[in-house]
Amino acid sequence: MKNVGEAPEELTTGERSTRNRVARSILDHGPSTVAELATRLGLTQAAVRRHLDALGGDNVVEPRDQRVYGARTRGRPAKVFALTDCGRDAFDQSYDKLAAEALRWIKEQAGGDEALVSFARARIAAQAAPYKAAIEAAAPEERAQALARALSADGYAATARSAPVGEQLCQHHCPVAHVAEQFPQLCEVETEMFSQLLGTHVQRLATIAHGDGVCTTFIPKNAPQTATANKTTTNASASTAGRNPA
Repeated sequence: MKNVGEAPEELTTGERSTRNRVARSILDHGPSTVAELATRLGLTQAAVRRHLDALGGDNVVEPRDQRVYGARTRGRPAKVFALTDCGRDAFDQSYDKLAAEALRWIKEQAGGDEALVSFARARIAAQAAPYKAAIEAAAPEERAQALARALSADGYAATARSAPVGEQLCQHHCPVAHVAEQFPQLCEVETEMFSQLLGTHVQRLATIAHGDGVCTTFIPKNAPQTATANKTTTNASASTAGRNPA
């Protein structure tokens, strides 16, 4: 599990650990009252409230009215605290495993590697529209920077920098890295997309999925910005995707 509610630098290790225990208790037992959390964790109710306030400020938990089954008693229902979607995401999930299993099924049942590539292209096409708009709105010399900003908005933490005879597009984070380790078609099709969007041959030099620290794509300088150039170089670009030539 990731540490939740840890934004302040002054938060001590003990405080962070207790805060994580509060969130974990809610995950394990469902929406809980302050009294229930205090009993389970051996804390005072005041301490529990303090941690819940902090977790609420970080959008990890949220208060709700307690759902009452059967006859209602007098008085207002007690408040319970439940995890938000953000709070659930702070715990280990099986999304990568599920995605890998789905892609494996596609490969085995729906046409092998060709089916995987078709899926990857459909996925990329669905997310490429804002990248295309950003590139088209930029001056030719600023297209790599525009693509980096658009990728960063999707969680790739991308930057673009000058390199000898060209530029390097660096993605410092990859949301699908664990799945791409098993299915390099995802990296290959992403490289195709970059080539198509930029209208030029590009070369993938390194990927996080294959153990490199950063996904790095080389964009040559003064390359033809035409659809014809892109069409003739896409296969060459994809053939090196996901591999470090070093």
